[in-house]
Amino acid sequence: MDILIESTEKFEQDLDRLDHGEKTVAIEKINKCADLFPTQKAYVYRKLRRLPLLTGLNGYESSLYTLKISQKLRAILTIDEDPIFNQAIFTLFRVIKHKDLDQAYQSTAESLYQEIDHHSQAQSQVAAPVL
Repeated sequence: MDILIESTEKFEQDLDRLDHGEKTVAIEKINKCADLFPTQKAYVYRKLRRLPLLTGLNGYESSLYTLKISQKLRAILTIDEDPIFNQAIFTLFRVIKHKDLDQAYQSTAESLYQEIDHHSQAQSQVAAPVL
C-alpha cells in the first residue's frame, strides 16, 4: 500500500509557528503513523480520536481525526483509503496546542463539510411542499 501525505496551507503555517523541538516531534509522530499504516492499520486508528461535530453531516460519518503529538500538541487530519489504487492519503489540516483543539477542530470540520450541509439544505428546500 502506498501512503501519500498532503498538507494544507494552515498546517504549514501552524508548523512554522512551532519551535524546532515541537516541529521535529510533530513530523516524527505523523511519519510514524504513516509508516505503520500499511501493516498496522488497527493500531494507527486506535491512536486517532474523533471529536463530536457541532454541525450535522446528514447521516455521514466524519473522516476527521485528531492525533496526540505530545502533551501540548495535537494534529488534525484525515485518512482516506483508496483500495482501487491501493493507497491511503493522509491530509494534514492543523497542528495546534491542545487548549485550541476544539475550536480548530470545529472550524476545520465546518470548512470541510459545508458542501454536505449546503447540499442537505438544498434538498430540504426542494422537498418542501408548495402551499
